[in-house]
Amino acid sequence: MADLYGVLGVARGASDDEIKKAYRKLAREHHPDLNPGDAAAEEQFKQLTVAYETLADPEKRRRYDTFGDAALGGGGQDPFGGFAGGGLGDLIDAFFGGGSPNGRARAPGGPPRGPDLETVLDLEFAEAVFGVNREVSIRAAVACETCTGTGAAAGSRPTTCTTCGGAGELRRVRQSILGQMVTSSPCPRCGGLGQEIASPCETCRGEGRVTRHRTYTVDVPAGVDHGATLRLEGRGAAGPRGGPPGDLFVHLRVGNHPDFIREGADLISVLHVPVTAAALGVDIAFETLDGTEDLHVAAGTQTGRELRLRGRGVPELRRTDRRGEQVRGDLIVRIVVDTPTGLTARQEDLLRQVAAERGEAVAPADPGLLGRIRSAFK
Repeated sequence: MADLYGVLGVARGASDDEIKKAYRKLAREHHPDLNPGDAAAEEQFKQLTVAYETLADPEKRRRYDTFGDAALGGGGQDPFGGFAGGGLGDLIDAFFGGGSPNGRARAPGGPPRGPDLETVLDLEFAEAVFGVNREVSIRAAVACETCTGTGAAAGSRPTTCTTCGGAGELRRVRQSILGQMVTSSPCPRCGGLGQEIASPCETCRGEGRVTRHRTYTVDVPAGVDHGATLRLEGRGAAGPRGGPPGDLFVHLRVGNHPDFIREGADLISVLHVPVTAAALGVDIAFETLDGTEDLHVAAGTQTGRELRLRGRGVPELRRTDRRGEQVRGDLIVRIVVDTPTGLTARQEDLLRQVAAERGEAVAPADPGLLGRIRSAFK
């Protein structure tokens, strides 16, 4: 296994927030849903997940920093001499009386929780600004309806594992110069579930769950941005044999808008106005995301001037005003004055007259054919 810090691209002394940010960024880049058919991206995503799950857990990270890959388990030998799976709590129990020398764990842990799932939801620009209810469809493990998640056939039920006594794990006690040391490993008979099934359900084959398509409604709050992740608690995969489900993480992908650019909670738009309107002033019906607004461009407006429409930007998440309404950013309209091109002879003459009255220097008139034609009509 590659160095977990290197997989996430962070230093060994990285903070929890740095590890989380690095994982979210890389997970979005290599997520299988965004890279269909790319085996390399899928493998990279798996490594990222292992790295994050290890380094985000303080105890797992401590063990990894101390023992390297040996601390990752997966059937490898544990640094303390037994099978991987034991932790610091096992050592404390052994020294202070919590360990049980009979080789069994302290108490049953129950069916394990199902894994978390991820999916991507594409949103239009306005949907991210104002919020929307959208449906997502996933393929996930759900509780088997035939056996109601128990994994046992009709008329039967699971029984307590005779090897681990329902604990789902076995403990191994050995003597060392420090005294008793205890390590634990999943029970090989029940696979860590603590139960045995003599007559498995024919539908799920004793698993207690089957794979089905599921559709959920996602309440997307107003103001979300591209790259945000929503968590749907309990909408992940069901755990085996009645275990609680994991969560569903919905990664948001927001499309662009032809007229607006988002900068934090503000929206930016560019408005082109002809030089005559900029010089003399004009009232314009301007289309915002909320509807049409009357926009006044004052006489003498120059390129680069900004007109601000208060409260016409993006709602800010988790921020409300005194009335309890969500605070919104502003819509900033940046003016660009367009210089006219393709002037007719009369339009050019009129502009030259204006320049002459204002005492402004301009290029001389074209003395070519066009100039001679003008002279003939004077």
